[in-house]
Amino acid sequence: MSYTASAAAPPPLGTCLTLCMFLAASYLLWRAYSKPRPKPALRSVAILVLGDIGRSPRMMYHAESFATNKFKTYLIGYGGSKPIPSLLSLSLVEILPLGEPPLWLRGLPFIIAGPLKVLSQVVDILQTLLVRIPRPPRIHPCAGTTFNPPSIPTLAIVWLVSHLRGCKVIIDWHNLGYTILALKLGEQHTFVRIAKWFESYFGRSAYAHLFVTKAMRDHLVKEWNLRGHKVVLHDRPPARFHRASPSESHELFQHLLPHLSTPPLTAFLPASKPPYSTPFTYIPPSRLSTVPRPASGGADDLELAFELSDLTPFADKVPLPELRSDRPALLVSSTSWTPDEDFAMLLDALKQYERRARELEDGDESARLPKVLMVVTGKGPLRQKYMREIEPLQAPGGDATWKYVRCASLWLEADDYPLLLGSADLGISLHSSSSALDLPMKVVDMFGCGLPVCALGFKCLDELVKDGVNGLVFHNADQLATQLGNLLRGFPTAPALTALQESFQGASPLGTTGTDGWEWGTWAENWNHIMRPLLLHDVAAEAAL
Repeated sequence: MSYTASAAAPPPLGTCLTLCMFLAASYLLWRAYSKPRPKPALRSVAILVLGDIGRSPRMMYHAESFATNKFKTYLIGYGGSKPIPSLLSLSLVEILPLGEPPLWLRGLPFIIAGPLKVLSQVVDILQTLLVRIPRPPRIHPCAGTTFNPPSIPTLAIVWLVSHLRGCKVIIDWHNLGYTILALKLGEQHTFVRIAKWFESYFGRSAYAHLFVTKAMRDHLVKEWNLRGHKVVLHDRPPARFHRASPSESHELFQHLLPHLSTPPLTAFLPASKPPYSTPFTYIPPSRLSTVPRPASGGADDLELAFELSDLTPFADKVPLPELRSDRPALLVSSTSWTPDEDFAMLLDALKQYERRARELEDGDESARLPKVLMVVTGKGPLRQKYMREIEPLQAPGGDATWKYVRCASLWLEADDYPLLLGSADLGISLHSSSSALDLPMKVVDMFGCGLPVCALGFKCLDELVKDGVNGLVFHNADQLATQLGNLLRGFPTAPALTALQESFQGASPLGTTGTDGWEWGTWAENWNHIMRPLLLHDVAAEAAL
């Protein structure tokens, strides 16, 4: 009798890697749990955002506010975009970057790479929260924002760490992660159902829940029976967002001049001669240039150049930049170039505006429509697709070339973005909420710069955009095209647009409600009004123990 011996097949590589990462995570948990648990530092906070820190403005604003209120602040997330300068200047803020998933994962099938990527994130976040941060802070996770992946595994991690280290958790509900996943897979997909359960289970209990809208608060309190303080903290812009002066606009457009000198724009925009003029601004001739030049340049001749009775300070004679009367209307839209923001709707509206402007060009001057430069900021997967579609519409000398419209895509530095908004005439928002419970941050930025908007309507938009007061609401391309025509007619002295712009001067301060139900303020004012009493009251109570 003979026997044939065969060696067992080795386990797959993915199984070995998963086991190694599981053992590493178990070791970190054992190490953290076996240590004595010190009392939480009363003035420390860890802000966890599973995404690019520099592209998560709400979390950066939170970090800045905590640090300003004397909290040692750890900001945890991925690198990439540069954080705002005001945040980097604060000594109490420490940024703890998370490591990117290993590159070799990209070569594996998704069924293997997906779980390994999540496990890699879990190990990295646990190591940061349990080892890199010396004392247990409050944990402030960002749950389901549009800038981040879904709340898996973030909520489970902070739930676990809060039990291991005795921390208090504050969940900032900026959106619902499962609704973002449902956009791709459908509401009834198994993964979507699992994500919804995960989010509701691990997000139900926290020291405090923050919501960007009243609608989101009411929905989650009803559906998930949330436990803890429940506070609405609307998005508001930082104080650096403001209406730009002509001097600031002049400097900005000089900086952007290379982007405004492309072939589609050169013949469309008014001619300019830097540094004295840009397509939107110019420096008028100096009052000093009208004075006859002295013959010899001597003291006696120089005295003739100025009348002794003219006591006007010399600086008052130096001209400042002004806006050009022949400038085009500047429209701005910030988009992520993703399917949930229908850029095709904006493109259709611009085509209709072009046709209407041509129809009116031979009519009464007061009824004519101005030229429009549509600037679109942001990056995303659909950018190239739509810009290729626009190219033939603004190619110089083409048969189908637009005469009254141009569209340019720009990626701006953090310091230039608020200046562009503050220099624009009208904002466009294409944001359509996946949950119908959050609000577009881009509109908040525009309002901070005194810029009225035309915004795509959805369920809770009226918590931010007051139709006919600080902007207009549209639901399709036809409505948007009509609104553009009505607002821009007579530009640069367009009465309808001016009325919306002036509404920002009459907005009620935070904590009060005006006749139009619109209150406004900066992020710091809003945060100090709502968050500061909640946090510092808690700190004082613990200090007394």
